[in-house]
Amino acid sequence: MSGNTLGHLFTVTSFGESHGPAIGCVVDGCPPGMPLAEADIQPDLDRRRPGTSRHVTQRQEPDRVEILSGVYEGVTTGTPIALLIRNEDQRSKDYAAIARTFRPGHADFTYLSKYGVRDPRGGGRSSARLTAPVVAAGAIARKWLGQAHGTVVRGRMSQLGDIPVPLTDWAEVPRNPFFAADAGVVAELEAYMDALRRAGDSCGARIDVEATGVPVGLGEPLFDRLDADIAHAMMGINAVKGVEIGAGFASVAHKGSMHGDEMTPEGFATNHAGGVLGGISTGQPITVSIAIKPTSSIRVKRRSVDVDGAPVEVETLGRHDPCVGIRATPIAEAMLLLVLMDHALRHRAQCGDVRSPAPRLPGAVG
Repeated sequence: MSGNTLGHLFTVTSFGESHGPAIGCVVDGCPPGMPLAEADIQPDLDRRRPGTSRHVTQRQEPDRVEILSGVYEGVTTGTPIALLIRNEDQRSKDYAAIARTFRPGHADFTYLSKYGVRDPRGGGRSSARLTAPVVAAGAIARKWLGQAHGTVVRGRMSQLGDIPVPLTDWAEVPRNPFFAADAGVVAELEAYMDALRRAGDSCGARIDVEATGVPVGLGEPLFDRLDADIAHAMMGINAVKGVEIGAGFASVAHKGSMHGDEMTPEGFATNHAGGVLGGISTGQPITVSIAIKPTSSIRVKRRSVDVDGAPVEVETLGRHDPCVGIRATPIAEAMLLLVLMDHALRHRAQCGDVRSPAPRLPGAVG
């Protein structure tokens, strides 16, 4: 199986399956000399891990990260950093009933069609469990970008099912299990999820992520556009079916006189472009939104076929998130961090000595 590596200079290669002994990744290209310990990585994993509330899967995984290489006497050496997260709470028997059938909306059919063999235990390689190593790698990028450029990446849930979640106060995000930036909507979200779980069904979500302190000049103007690489990374998250940069699909209704972000000596007047022009960062905040589909593994019986093509009804048992979007915020943050880290190193390699005559606009990072 190919396609397990993200990035060019800062690369992340993940490995493992949902019910294997462990999952993890190898991070290559991290600059040497940066202080790094498990304590720098664990907080982001704790934000993503399962079992943190009644609204997510009750699989109890501590998700303790181990650094196996690439760090000596507390600092990175420039060599590959291997990160390991052991699986400790697998219940593979829950998936015996679907070993010969295909869950509607899941990757069962496509995996077997492509590879001729599949691991039905928790979805194997297609499980959202594999986002944990991505979050761990993103924590390394978070630290380096913060030290090198003052970059800050944060995210929030902006919609759960058909319930919009307003942006009232970023400080509320870590205070509730939904990553909601509005305390007043949490009770409604809890009631909605409780009813959904009782019904055995699932729902989707929208997650908004932003990066501030992003230097001007990241990205290339053609095939390696910054926004294209961001979209590519976000679509690599399980269940993501849509990505918007800046105004996104709302741009369809804009007039050119409104959409183009005017520039003044005081800085950009707006940010409909989401911090990217011509594939290159402007120094404004990078703003990204992702649409996450409803979880495919549900208790509601649905029509399907078995491996012989015979009709069956599928009811998925086991422990599943009724909305994978609830735990997706740290994952989306990590993906944005990985892309920005890779492009920051690529920009430094090619254009580190460039002295541009372009003016520095207030609010933009040089």
